Order: sequence, then C-alpha cells, then structure tokens
Amino acid sequence: MTKKILALCALVGCLGLVGCANTVDGAGQDISKAGEAISKSVK
Repeated sequence: MTKKILALCALVGCLGLVGCANTVDGAGQDISKAGEAISKSVK
C-alpha cells in the first residue's frame, strides 16, 4: 500500500515538473513574440 502511495506521489511530482517547464517555456516564447512585435512597430 505504501509503495502505491509513493509511486503516485512520484508520478504527480514528475507531471508537475514537466507542466511547470512547459509553462515557463510558453511564457518565454510569448515574451519574445511581444518583444518582436514592439520592435517592428517602432521601426
């Protein structure tokens, strides 16, 4: 029973880390796109 709980916690932790990495990556892409749009409008 304890092993099942530990495995579940590990799985949730892994999914959380992957989701967090994806969110950070997505935010970085959004910021760079916004930066490009601003530099184009300034020119």
